[in-house]
Amino acid sequence: MANEPESMIIPLLREIRGEIDRRFEEVRGEFVDLRQRLDKLESGQKTIRQALTADTMMSKFVTGDFEERIFELERKVEALTKGQ
Repeated sequence: MANEPESMIIPLLREIRGEIDRRFEEVRGEFVDLRQRLDKLESGQKTIRQALTADTMMSKFVTGDFEERIFELERKVEALTKGQ
C-alpha cells in the first residue's frame, strides 16, 4: 500500500514545494546582491556628477575672474588712449 500512487503524491508535492522554496531564496539572494551593486553604481554616478558640477562651477568662476580682469585692463587702456 505504501507504493500506491495516492500515497506518493503528497511526499512528491512536498518535495517540489521545498525545491521551489529553495530556488526562490536563491533568486531572492541574487536580487539583493544585484540591488547592492546597483546602489553602488548609482552612488558612484552621483559622485561623478557632483564632481563635474563642481568643476564646471570652478571653471566658470575662473573664467569670470579673467573676464573681469580683461575688462578692467581694456578700460584702463581705453582711458590711457583717450588721455593722449
